[in-house]
Amino acid sequence: MGKDTIADIITYIRNTDMDRKGTVRITSTNIAENIIKILLREGFIENVRKHREANKNFVELTLRHRRNRGGPYRMNLNLKRVSGPGLRIYSNYQKIPRILGGMGIVILSTSRGIMTDREARLEKIGGEILCYIW
Repeated sequence: MGKDTIADIITYIRNTDMDRKGTVRITSTNIAENIIKILLREGFIENVRKHREANKNFVELTLRHRRNRGGPYRMNLNLKRVSGPGLRIYSNYQKIPRILGGMGIVILSTSRGIMTDREARLEKIGGEILCYIW
């Protein structure tokens, strides 16, 4: 049974956000770093730090805190893994789903690297749908 690093990243970030913690530590891989770059560029992550411990590379993320998160109507950061090791979901650029009418993002793995749905539509390429974030 293989290890799903993308699902691990999503789960770490979701659990950290639900616990209202500020930072999360993730093992550094190429896929993780590409997804983190997208999250940083889109504004879901505030800061990224790389460090090394016991011959392993780690990335420490600081999540962006929203000011209106107190009280009973607290908004969570929603992340959903779509394509997995057991079932790959592919889409061409015309059929890439829009999350909340374009308010959320879809992260795709394409032949030109990992990118968002907007970038894939502009370059007119499709790929494997990795996750939704809103």
